[in-house]
Amino acid sequence: METQIPTQETPKELNSFRAKNHIHEYTEVGNYLKCKFCDHKKLILREVEGQELRVGKREDGKAYSVRDHRHSWFNPEDWEKLMKVLKPKQVWTAEVLIQTGARINEARHIMAGDCDFERNTIRLRVTKTKATKGERKGKPRTIPMDSKFMKRIRRHFEANPEGYIGILSTPAFNIALKGDKGSERIGGLQRAGIKDPYLYSTHNIRKTHGNWLKIMGNLGLMEVDAMEICLRLGHDYNTFLKDYGSSGVLNNQDILIIRKIFFDLYQR
Repeated sequence: METQIPTQETPKELNSFRAKNHIHEYTEVGNYLKCKFCDHKKLILREVEGQELRVGKREDGKAYSVRDHRHSWFNPEDWEKLMKVLKPKQVWTAEVLIQTGARINEARHIMAGDCDFERNTIRLRVTKTKATKGERKGKPRTIPMDSKFMKRIRRHFEANPEGYIGILSTPAFNIALKGDKGSERIGGLQRAGIKDPYLYSTHNIRKTHGNWLKIMGNLGLMEVDAMEICLRLGHDYNTFLKDYGSSGVLNNQDILIIRKIFFDLYQR
């Protein structure tokens, strides 16, 4: 049924019609863009020269920033610098994420029963539900692991047989990385001297994992291909190329660091 535009309306009726049937038309009011016809508003974000960032200021005066993209990943040298400035539980969280490539909400649910210490695999029981693909519940996936890191996981569960793997929550780990403006706590990224620290968050460790595997596979230093990486990450190939794929830009020293971190992952 077509929407009938009122022909003999009072100003009140016309405003009511516009509020329900319109395309937003914005005017600049203070720090916001506000629609002429309804209460919808959005924060004005302006580009920062020389940075991949847009910033604005909320009504309470607090600054708000948005990254232009979320594709950044750590080069191995920066990763080592970061590990040196984090506290023990923060380091453990980072290591679980870089070793598994799992989303932090997937990794935090790992229990001893999910680990096969003979085959060096972990079953991720709790995974992201992809509602756009018709999923009502995420599909579990099993991933191979580096044997050296599995020994560390075994020691953790020997001390905590009924518990979880013991990593930080997403907000706590993001504070560890990026700091807390409210308390003026400086994050690990800044303390480690990482360039453009605003480009990184917890999820960028997952992107780092995927790109390191891709580069090592392309160089023939790991027996892993694009399909295996997609299955490991729980993505289709197009998603990997769009969000995770990056050209191989690592040098020999970088390769040595990755081999030390992943040890015998995807090695025969």
